Amino acid sequence: MPTYAYRCADCGHSFDIYQSFTDSTLTECPECGGDLRKVFGSLGVTFNGSGFYRTDSRSDSSGSSGSSGSSGSSGSSGASGSSGD
Repeated sequence: MPTYAYRCADCGHSFDIYQSFTDSTLTECPECGGDLRKVFGSLGVTFNGSGFYRTDSRSDSSGSSGSSGSSGSSGSSGASGSSGD
């Protein structure tokens, strides 16, 4: 079950509570009876590995065009080598 953070708009009381996705949101402060608001924090997300940065796609595209050019020239020399036999 996820943990949600709430803070009262009137008295400033804040607390965390475990709630299911199907549970309704809390609207009344348990301390003063004021209006509750959900508190949304920032998440720490880290993208690791290749393919997440602009430079990753640039190096792959330049490397693949260089390899396709070299494979095309080696294919030509292979074809001339077989015709020489």
